[in-house]
Amino acid sequence: MSFLESVVLGIIQGIFMFFPVSSTSHLVLAQHWFIQRGSSLPSPESPEMIFFDLVVHVGTLVSILVVFRQSLSRLTRRIWLDFWELAPELGSSRGERMKLRLSGLRNRSLVFPSGQRVGDRLYLRLAVLGMISVLVTGLIGFPLRSLFKEVFARPMAISVTLAITGILLWWTDRKLRQHRGLRALSPWVAVVIGVGQGLALIPGLSRSGMTISFALFTGLKRQWAAEYSFFIAFPTILGATLLQSLELFQDPSAGQIGLMPLFVGFVVSAAVGVVALKLVLHLLYKARFRYFSYYLWVLAGVVAIGAVRGTV
Repeated sequence: MSFLESVVLGIIQGIFMFFPVSSTSHLVLAQHWFIQRGSSLPSPESPEMIFFDLVVHVGTLVSILVVFRQSLSRLTRRIWLDFWELAPELGSSRGERMKLRLSGLRNRSLVFPSGQRVGDRLYLRLAVLGMISVLVTGLIGFPLRSLFKEVFARPMAISVTLAITGILLWWTDRKLRQHRGLRALSPWVAVVIGVGQGLALIPGLSRSGMTISFALFTGLKRQWAAEYSFFIAFPTILGATLLQSLELFQDPSAGQIGLMPLFVGFVVSAAVGVVALKLVLHLLYKARFRYFSYYLWVLAGVVAIGAVRGTV
């Protein structure tokens, strides 16, 4: 992989990781394009290129850290405080917990209170809900990972999934004003969002687009849909990277790209991702996701024509 190729692929990952148009499909299409023009790049479904894709995906996690640094810092601190508030109750005897309920001091469940009130351990509940979403994603993605890999080599299949993503994004702008806030999040909402993220493992289905769309489908407000989507991106991407890396390291060809292209792709994707994420958040809050829909439908048509003609 040349220096220019690693820079271009890093830029593509940085932009399209957060633009809800599927970074994976754009990486695959760009790699196919390079190969068609005589590049010595390995095929997109090869272990070495999949490893490169994992590295630039991790690079964009740095972008999330930068943009959401205040929210993530507050979230981590409050989860810790909520946990230590809950710890004495977990360590108390059954009789003591019963007395607390009868006295009215603790008349709701430990982690998922039925009503709204200050001190309901909101941040600890968000952590538990995030784990539920990630678990659902794993239950969908792990058994079907071999099927998802086959899509990498099928541009026509990517064309179809790009069109589906466009439909979902167009729908999000037509969605009426949302009413569900963070305190109204439930395990059911976490499961729905986890399903969307699991399906997004298919190239052409945007992770951010799917999770935000599914969150809006449950009634979650746009701001919280975005923040929750990127909140669960951390454990999801890191977990998937670890699992796939363990598999790839068993193949000696996975490390043939070299350290310099990996480093360049990582840095470029992280830097570009900061700008892209801020722009996406602005468009989401203004309900302007339909602009991405038009782009995806045009791209899907171009990819389909190219697949039929054999140019993609």
